[in-house]
Order: sequence, then C-alpha cells, then structure tokens
Amino acid sequence: MARPSLPLLLLALGLAAAAKSPYQQVLQHSRLRGRQHGPNVCAVQKLIGTNRKYFTNCKQWYQRKICGKATVISYECCPGYEKVPGEKGCPAALPLSNIYETLGVVGSATTQLYSDRSNLRPEIEGPGTFTIFAPSNEAWASLSAETLDSLVSNVNIELLNALRYHMVNKRVLTDDLKHGTTLNSMYQNLPIQIHHYPNGIVTVNCARLLKADHHATNGVVHVIDKVISTTTNSIQHIVETEESLETLRAAVAASDLNSLLESEGQYTLLAPTNEAFEKIPREMLNRILGDPEALRDLLNHHILKSAMCAEAIIAGLTMETLEGTTLDVGCSGEELTLNGKPIIANKDILATNGVVHFVNELLIPDSAKTLFELAQESEVSESMNLFRQAGLSSHLTGSERVTLLAPVNEVFKDKRPTVDSNMRNLLLNHIVKDQLSSKYLYHGQKLQTLGDKELRVFVYRNNLCIENACIAAHDKRGRFGTLLSVDKMLTPPTGSVMDVLKADHRFSTLVAAIQSAGLMENLNRPGTFTVFAPTNEAFQAMPQGELNKLMGNAKELASILKFHMADEILVSGAVSALVRLKSMQGDKLEVSMKNHVIHVNKEPVAESDIMATNGVIHAVSSVLQPQASRPQERGDEPADPALEIFKQASALSKVSQRNPRLAPVYSRLLAKMKENSGGF
Repeated sequence: MARPSLPLLLLALGLAAAAKSPYQQVLQHSRLRGRQHGPNVCAVQKLIGTNRKYFTNCKQWYQRKICGKATVISYECCPGYEKVPGEKGCPAALPLSNIYETLGVVGSATTQLYSDRSNLRPEIEGPGTFTIFAPSNEAWASLSAETLDSLVSNVNIELLNALRYHMVNKRVLTDDLKHGTTLNSMYQNLPIQIHHYPNGIVTVNCARLLKADHHATNGVVHVIDKVISTTTNSIQHIVETEESLETLRAAVAASDLNSLLESEGQYTLLAPTNEAFEKIPREMLNRILGDPEALRDLLNHHILKSAMCAEAIIAGLTMETLEGTTLDVGCSGEELTLNGKPIIANKDILATNGVVHFVNELLIPDSAKTLFELAQESEVSESMNLFRQAGLSSHLTGSERVTLLAPVNEVFKDKRPTVDSNMRNLLLNHIVKDQLSSKYLYHGQKLQTLGDKELRVFVYRNNLCIENACIAAHDKRGRFGTLLSVDKMLTPPTGSVMDVLKADHRFSTLVAAIQSAGLMENLNRPGTFTVFAPTNEAFQAMPQGELNKLMGNAKELASILKFHMADEILVSGAVSALVRLKSMQGDKLEVSMKNHVIHVNKEPVAESDIMATNGVIHAVSSVLQPQASRPQERGDEPADPALEIFKQASALSKVSQRNPRLAPVYSRLLAKMKENSGGF
C-alpha cells in the first residue's frame, strides 16, 4: 500500500485538529495558558467564594469572570497527569487502573464508596468497557438528607440502580459526546441526555462535566457536578402535572401546542407560572388569550429551538425562539437571566425532549402587542401622548393594519406642541395605511396616510427617510401595526417648489429672480429637485456692484440660480458625511453636517427640509457661487430691464406685504418679469 505524501498527511492532521470538539478546544487553550508552569499544566478559573472551576477559553481569560462574578486563575494538572516531587509541572501520566480505582484518584471517592456498598465494585473492577459519569464528592453531599437516606437504606436496589443509571456499556470520550444525543444507560436502557455547547461545556442530564476523559483499563471516567436521576416525562407531561402551570396549560391547549411539547426533539420551555400571567394587565391578557395568532406567538416566544441547561451558561448569549425572535439568555452569579432579568424561578427540570425552566414574568413578543404597547418600551412616549390627546387611540389599539411614524422624545425636549385641529391633521399623516416593514421600503415609493396625504420614501446610503423624517430605530412589528421611530415631526408636502417659495415672504427676491431668469416653469413641473434657496437677506448681503452685474445679465443670473438647484432630493437626514451633489448648472455642491447643522459649500443652512411635492428646499443666508464662475468686472454688457425690475421687487417685496396700497405696484413688477422670462 502506498504511503501518503507529506502534504496530504499535513492536510489530514490539520483537518483532525479543526475537528476537535468544543471541550477539547477549551482544554487546549487552558494547556497553552498553563504551559509556562511546566508540562501538562492547565489554567483553571475558580469562581471566588465557591469551589466551582472552569477551563478557560480566550474570552474568559481576559474578562476573568463567570456569570459576571470575578474569578481567580489557578494552575492544576491537566486531566490524566500528576505531579512528581521535585519536578516542575505535571510530567507523569496517571497510572492506568480499573474504573473502581480511578474513581478514587479523580475526586469521586464517594462514588467509589457507594459502588463498594451496592456490590457494583466487582463489575467495574472486572473486564469490559464501561463509561461512568461519576458524581463528585460535593455532588453527593448536596443531595437532600431524605433523598440520600432513601438511596443508602436500600443499597442493593435503589443505590445500585442509581449508579447504573450513571453508566454506559461502552467507552465514550468527550469527542463522542455530541450535542443533543442520548446514550442508553445500564439501568433499563433509560436514556441519558448529552449536550455539548460551543463554549466547551458538556452536560449530562444538565449536570456539568467537571473532569473528563480519565482513561481506565476497562473504560473511562467523567466526573460531573450533580447526581442525575432518570427522566421519563415529556415537556407536555410536566406542563400537565405541575400545579403552578395551570394557566399555561390552558393556553397551550387553546393554541394546539400539545403535540409539539410531547414530540421528539430538544427544546427549552421557559414556562410562565400562574404568577407570571397574573402580573399582566387583565385587559391585555384577555386580548392575547382571545387572539389565537397572538397567543401562539406568545407561547412560541417562550420556547427555544434547542435545549439549554443552566450550567452551560457562563456569560450572555442570544438564542432563537420558535416564534422567530431572539432572547438574551445570561446569568448573574447563581441566577439565570432572560433579557437581563433574573426571572427564573426554578431551573433545569429535565424532560425526555428537552428542559424546562419556570419563569415568574411573562415574555411578551412584539408580534403580540398593539402599537401603544410597543411604544411603552420605546423612546416615543411623548408622541403617544399626543396621539392619545388627539383622539387617535382607536387606530393604534385595534385590528386596523397601519404603520405609525412616531417621533422620538428628543424631538419634544424644548417644547411640546399644543394638540389642536391642525396638529390632529398632522398626526393623522404620521399614520400610514397598511402594516409595513422598513426593510421592504424602496426609493421613490409612495405611502398613503390616514390624513389622505401621499408621502415619499427616500433611500440613502446611511439612512432611510420618509419625507423629512428619517428612521431612528429598528422597527417594532406588532400584531396589527408597525412602529417606526423617526427623528423629527414629519412635514407632508403642500405644493410645488414654486408654490412653497411664493408662499414664504423670505423668498420674494428669489421668486422674482427665478421668474426673471425664466426658471419658474421648470420648478413647477413634477420632478425631484433640491433647492438651496437664498433668502432676501442673502441677496441684500451681496456687494452692490456684484449684485448689479448679476442682475444685469439674465444668462448669468440663470446660471447662478441653477447652481443652487439639483435634480435629486437630498434631505438633511441623508447627510452624515460629505455629500457631493451635482447642481443643474453642472458644478458640484458640497453638502456636509457640522454640529447638527447642514452646510452647503461650507455655508450653514438657515432652515432645512422645507418639503414640496416635487422636491425639498433648504433656506440659505448667502448666495452661492461656483468657484470658476465668480463675476468679473465687465463694462460692455447692455443693460437688462430685469435689473431695474429686480431692484424694485427686492425693495418693495417686504413693504408691499405690509402696506396694501403698494400691492398693485408689486403686481405690475411681477407682470413685467413674466414678459422678460425665458426658457432654459
């Protein structure tokens, strides 16, 4: 037979190393951390104030914590090795002997003693291949006096059967202890449940493996931290027989989950007690219990997709529920926590198809909540008060399919708006027809509100916005509605860009200029414009000579105005870093955000996000000019009648609004502008 080449051999060795079980990987890390103390020395983390020890993974090594509690590092002989007087480390392998003798060597002398008393000793001293999960001395000592008395008072039956339930009639090493598998014990072939977790912890019927893979001449010894007992009941049977789960029992029956909880598999049921159900407001509980879909989501939110024993949790981890969401499962000292709360009343009740932990608080998923209930756990409580005062609660508590755009509380930190008819209409436009999800919204999408307005969706590189309001937090999807937290009060558009500019006296000079330059028709048509609109003061701030030259040349005026416009919509929420926007004149506009103020070409924007049906307007306090097109002194240009019109319009715009007698004069000026307007 041909010998494998060196590269193939190295590849095989690499694959073998990669295939190490999580336990072996953690053990290897402990060996590496302990090697400076000599051969076969492992670093072990000991929980301060207890006898609990753990091999250390990389993360634990640096955090020096187990379940949030401080640990100290000690250095001990790795499994299978012992010290030699006068030599460094643990250079000697433990002598190989039978299982009975090995029990005394590895810290399970009580198991050895009870093996002798129950006449198990001849079997585990004799020929064969056995595996024994041997409870530590501390595990036996922690049994209640009643349980221990019942065992030792009948050593030939009860104690012998208990010990044989800890045994398997073959050699099983940690690499063979696969997650979710069962082993047939030597007591009536009753199953032993094995769970081998990614953090390297191995449990046997939820008892943690303390010392593993101690070889014997006739098998292998694993030391565990509990005395395990037989398991014959399914999760469903536990629910049916436990008095404190009466309400849960009725809910399971109503949602037809019985078959799941008695089926084969490995689940974790976080079983809410009667007390947990009683803590929920009666109206809310009755609503959920009377809604089959909400009830099913509620119960599935209490079922994890895999069995999770408490001993396996040494830090926080995220686990998926049958409902499709996640729960943060962690620990704080001896207590198991869910979403950071120590609400586990009783843990590690083993079933044939998983494990049950009793919880004394109900875990209600978003999918079973109304919009108002979703908002209680979000930073939108001020918004919800406004909706309530406006008499819109029925849209947010019933079965109407809607999406709520709720401004976060930060929006109202300076002033809370008064709820009048105008505010009620505005709030109606924060409620979108149909239940939506932000991840399915697309650029240019139109949304219909309960206030009969049409809102546009804008998708940017770093933000998703609906009109001027951008999404500030992840969706909360409830039973019938979706809550989208937004960063400001939404402003529905009320007219075209020109309509908005004409209606705002701050822009009367700009309106006159647009008309004189012949751009008004373009800004009235459907489109996607961004206009950085100079205010009257911006024009007045220009040097008089420069202003005269600009206004004396209609072509140059049009070019400058186009430099203030872009053929795409850019709201302030889209600006997190520098954005280069191509103007309609051709040059780039540089838009940035500094100290929460939007800037264009380094000039601050006086007011942003004035929404129009065909674009957005940002008011600026200066007239922007492209670097390459700054006006030069020229004396050969013929006079343009638009100049005089502009001067008169600029001077009269404010006065005419205050004095009705001047209004006809201003109207005649606008008529002359129309005569001089031209196309692009």
